[in-house]
Amino acid sequence: MFRVHKIRHQQKTKFEKMDNQKNEIVICLGSSCYTRGNRKNLETIKRFLKENGLKGKCAFTGKLCSENCGNGPVLEINGEKFTKVKPEELKGILQFKMKI
Repeated sequence: MFRVHKIRHQQKTKFEKMDNQKNEIVICLGSSCYTRGNRKNLETIKRFLKENGLKGKCAFTGKLCSENCGNGPVLEINGEKFTKVKPEELKGILQFKMKI
């Protein structure tokens, strides 16, 4: 089961002001998170954005390391950190956070 952590995300405010984007996804691409499941999560997110017409309307970026390796794979969605995210849980998390 994944865990949710509230975080303060200062860059989000700057980014939203610049690009007027509503949603932001940051995926950890560090070696630990990548091998623990973010390799599959990356493809799941890409597919989800495309299937729901959100490609280009959502900021989707990678981060070299979120410094939370023991709890990987790690994602941040709209300022919330999700840890231990399994690929089979991700679509539900995205639907909930993106209000789809």
